[in-house]
Amino acid sequence: MAQAITSADFDSIISSSTKPVLIDFWATWCGPCRALGPKIEEISEEMADKLAVYKCNVDEEPELAQKFQIVSIPTVILFKDGNAVHSLVGNMPKDELVSEIEAHL
Repeated sequence: MAQAITSADFDSIISSSTKPVLIDFWATWCGPCRALGPKIEEISEEMADKLAVYKCNVDEEPELAQKFQIVSIPTVILFKDGNAVHSLVGNMPKDELVSEIEAHL
């Protein structure tokens, strides 16, 4: 299950993870975010051996949203070795999301 990430623990999580980290930037009021959420949870469980998954509520963590220039949600960013390597904006079919992630692992 995807865990919440905050600006307070962001740097330590990203820098200490032995696996790539996927962060879903979302908000409770966002319809496409609510549609993507269950897919993110499934990916979190199915890819747990090769990926760490977190969720960032942009309303609760505006500093992180600003840091990564999040202007549309949902936005999903994949971090590898502490750096953002790929981002996706908007809801999409799960298989498309999985293939985008796997292409950058």
